[in-house]
Amino acid sequence: MSELRLDVESLAAGGDGVAHAPDGRVVFVPATAPGDRVRVRVTEEHGKWLRAELLAVETPGPGRIAPRCPLVGRCGGCAWQHLDDATQRAEKARMLRDALERIGGLAAPAGIEVVPSPPFGYRGRARIGTARGVVGYRRLRSHALEPTAACPVLVPALEEALAKLAASPPVRAGEIELAAGEGGHVRAWGPGGRLLGDASLSIAAGPHHVRVSPGVFFQGNEPLRGVLLEAVLDAAGRGERVLELCAGAGFFTLGLAERFGEALAVESSPPAVRDLRANVAAAGLANVRIECGPLAALLAGGALAGFAPDAIVVDPPRTGLGTEVAEALAGLGARRLVYLSCAPPTLARDLAALVRHGLRLTRVRGFDLFPQTPHVEALALLER
Repeated sequence: MSELRLDVESLAAGGDGVAHAPDGRVVFVPATAPGDRVRVRVTEEHGKWLRAELLAVETPGPGRIAPRCPLVGRCGGCAWQHLDDATQRAEKARMLRDALERIGGLAAPAGIEVVPSPPFGYRGRARIGTARGVVGYRRLRSHALEPTAACPVLVPALEEALAKLAASPPVRAGEIELAAGEGGHVRAWGPGGRLLGDASLSIAAGPHHVRVSPGVFFQGNEPLRGVLLEAVLDAAGRGERVLELCAGAGFFTLGLAERFGEALAVESSPPAVRDLRANVAAAGLANVRIECGPLAALLAGGALAGFAPDAIVVDPPRTGLGTEVAEALAGLGARRLVYLSCAPPTLARDLAALVRHGLRLTRVRGFDLFPQTPHVEALALLER
């Protein structure tokens, strides 16, 4: 296909550079930076946009740097190692604001900050694959594995575990969960169960310790975990009753229960609920009620009836709450709703539904939980 010379203007939500072809169509180019002058080859043509591969950077943009990892361009894990930290955070703030305004139709609060993270050695939880004697991450835009024995974004204890697994790959193919807990303990859980370490790990949650079993989600950025906890608790405030949705193993639950007279924690994953119950009991908290089941079904079935929360805290997966659930939550009458999101588009959609039903968006803050990638965590506070 044809070659073009382009000026990269910004970065798309998926991480690709955005430029315009001479005919006005948008062109998406991976591995580029704002301000780059590049030579590309068009690989896909569509009515209003093109996709291209980078052939050469003729003039680098001001935020372009040399990637630290030699696997950049082959491994699908770090799409932004060619950008400096300031550029990454500025683009994430812009993406967050753009989602709120363009998708949600909302007036984004002024001055959205993105809390920085150490750029490397931060990740305490990751998933890798193994097959045919190879251990590694998925290749860029492929299901094939890129052999990996070192990864600079992992905390040192997990990078050591990765090196051990790469030297002696599991016989059975599948996915491996790498996780690091307190005291330097690590776990590698994969095909057939335990590969390294113990099944149960503990992570700090303020003054508490939260046990997490294999497969149970917890925030992977080790340095920012405590910062995120304090931000959520501060936004929730204090009161008589708090409703927490998508509670997981209880990372936020324990602190919320200390700030409210009653806490109702909802989680749909049975393994996470088992950890949640154990963690609440270990913390000696008698004011926490736990419900297990899909959120929409619990709302529709009346399981939450009669519980009038002062505050609601939600931390859903990338798919978000959905408009119907968001509208139902707005109808509970809480004075504050704290929404932690890993996906700005679904966050914007859900916030729009909440605002339509009597809540006001008063604060948005980003957290750079995944440096070297286009992903950004966002914490939104809505008040009645």
